Amino acid sequence: MDTLFETINKIISSPLWTVALYVLVFCLGILWLSLVFWTLKDARKRIEDPVIVVVAVLTSLVLPFMGTVVYAILRPAEYLDEARERELEVRAMEQELQVMRACPSCGEIIRPDYVACPNCRRTLRTTCPVCERVQEPGWKLCPYCGHDPRARPVPPPVEEPVEASAESWGAR
Repeated sequence: MDTLFETINKIISSPLWTVALYVLVFCLGILWLSLVFWTLKDARKRIEDPVIVVVAVLTSLVLPFMGTVVYAILRPAEYLDEARERELEVRAMEQELQVMRACPSCGEIIRPDYVACPNCRRTLRTTCPVCERVQEPGWKLCPYCGHDPRARPVPPPVEEPVEASAESWGAR
């Protein structure tokens, strides 16, 4: 039994073992500093508040390896750029939905400039008889030309007769 412990003691006290131990400690130190740097870069991409970024980096620096694991568990799920992009997409879809409407009869999506529903053929709006622009149902007069349909009906356009000249009668 004494020979086993003597053999282990000789291995541990050898200069090769000491070099291997130093290399291992050096590699662990590099890994630790790399994780601190990764925490800094990742926290800047995910967190807006600089105080929270500093706390995350200090936690990773003070608690080797465990600080980075704690940060990885508690960090926000998405990058700030992704959150901003998603917010812009939501705003764009909200604006698109405000522009699009639903037909009161069938519920089909219709555009604001439609006069009738293409699905159920229900009349949605009328056109002004003077300027022929689309009118909303509640409008009392045309905002484009000022025509008031309740005031007086619009007479149909009258074609003026062409007067015959004396030459045209004489040519016959």
